[in-house]
Amino acid sequence: MKAQFKPSLCTACHSFSGALCAVGVLLTASSAQAQNLFVSDAQTGTVYEYTPNGMGSTFASGLNSPSGLAFNSAGDLFQSDWASGNIYKYTPGGARSTFASGLEGPLGLAFDSEGNLFAAASGSGNIYEFTPGGVQSTFATGLVFPVALAFNAAGDLFATDNGIGNIDEFTPGGMQSTFASGLTSSVGLAFNSMGNLFEADEIGGTIYEFTPGGMQSTFASGLNIPSGLLFSSAGDLFEADIGSGNIYHFTPNGTRTTFASGLSQPAFLAFQPVPEPSALGLLAVGATALLVRRRRC
Repeated sequence: MKAQFKPSLCTACHSFSGALCAVGVLLTASSAQAQNLFVSDAQTGTVYEYTPNGMGSTFASGLNSPSGLAFNSAGDLFQSDWASGNIYKYTPGGARSTFASGLEGPLGLAFDSEGNLFAAASGSGNIYEFTPGGVQSTFATGLVFPVALAFNAAGDLFATDNGIGNIDEFTPGGMQSTFASGLTSSVGLAFNSMGNLFEADEIGGTIYEFTPGGMQSTFASGLNIPSGLLFSSAGDLFEADIGSGNIYHFTPNGTRTTFASGLSQPAFLAFQPVPEPSALGLLAVGATALLVRRRRC
């Protein structure tokens, strides 16, 4: 691979300054960096962490029905605990604190572009909003059994209502409409880079795909209680399969492989965000490139 890419990199170095060349290489490497996958296992009270090659380890244990997972932009993991009614916050090093408490069966979590956390409370039928500082407000009410949350690129919030088989859409101002209905048991949600929405229907064992206009098609079937859905930065879909205890990996064309197995009740998924290159790091790499450009290219 190095021999294959070296000519193009050297040409770029000669065409531009060494600093710009190094910045481009660093940005490319960062965007292609694989992400660790985090999985909540409700039955064992554990959050597991998986490397991109499927090596699993325990990130947190001793929990009471861990459910929704979501990372903020700083790399902190937030986890809803259905039975205790808490939302926990974990630093990248694993230190845990209680971010919110007293919720009624919290499940799905999602961050908006402003860093506000949204939580689906299945017991109350509400969706709550939390500022980064933890100030709580009610964003939406009147749902029967909200489970999963996902934001599209426009900032609209989508929520599965397992109680009536709907997917509801909310504008940033809280205006509600029905995006899809007639689903058997709507659970997981995830958007791909094209803006299509994927939904896991647990009773039917199916993952459906919806265009932005609401056109529905079947993406995958024959699953065993599919739950959490999540897209990687490479555009592949990951699915937590409660009934089988597996995590499945789907390519964009629908080819399925088993990413991990042997879990008790995998429910929700979250990818650790890829860290952005720092300005100091970019300058340091650029300065190094200026010194070695001629020798290496």
